Amino acid sequence: MGDAAAGRGHVVSPPRSVEEIYKDYRARRSAILRALTHDVEDFYAQCDPDKENLCLYGYANEAWEVALPAEEVPTELPEPALGINFARDGMNRRDWLALVAVHSDSWLLAVAFYYAARLNRNDSDVVSGVRQSKERSNMDNGSRAKPSIKIENNGRTNDEAYGEEDSDHGETLCGTCGGIYSADEFWIGCDICERWYHGKCVKITPARAESIKHYKCPSCSSKRARQ
Repeated sequence: MGDAAAGRGHVVSPPRSVEEIYKDYRARRSAILRALTHDVEDFYAQCDPDKENLCLYGYANEAWEVALPAEEVPTELPEPALGINFARDGMNRRDWLALVAVHSDSWLLAVAFYYAARLNRNDSDVVSGVRQSKERSNMDNGSRAKPSIKIENNGRTNDEAYGEEDSDHGETLCGTCGGIYSADEFWIGCDICERWYHGKCVKITPARAESIKHYKCPSCSSKRARQ
């Protein structure tokens, strides 16, 4: 059974990490479950409808308590459902306990989200996984070569051309297979007809393209040969 000395009067520092928030949630939930199951007779007796508005509290030390709501405004933490005792005698006992359980679940989630919202910037990045995923992404990008697009017509290098928006080539089709342009694939442009080709369609690899100053597609090469 919970009491004021072991519960509300028990000073606990707020969680400072995702793991601590989860531990706090589990401890409070364990206390609520005990009140509604193992200690249900004691809980039922404390929820006297003749008393004022009562709430069911679960604490981080796994103690539970039926008590009046906190008097301070705003409260330090979200408050559980108010007045659970008033409906006790007007409902089937099982239905009443189920109703208290539903409201208690909502309260437990509210407390957990409240603690999460109070985490500082670094901690909140860990909650969302943003910082870790960004770091991994940056590391991966640093060790992996960028997909190449060779543009020589205006005297620009590959790196300069790579920064262009995909919209510049959104309607570009491969001169060999007719496939639509995609920045995820290696493409190469002909300096004669200015048509674009998948590297795989014209059998040009990114490494080989680095050594080509002016690229002529198979069609333009065959035309020159005939002339």
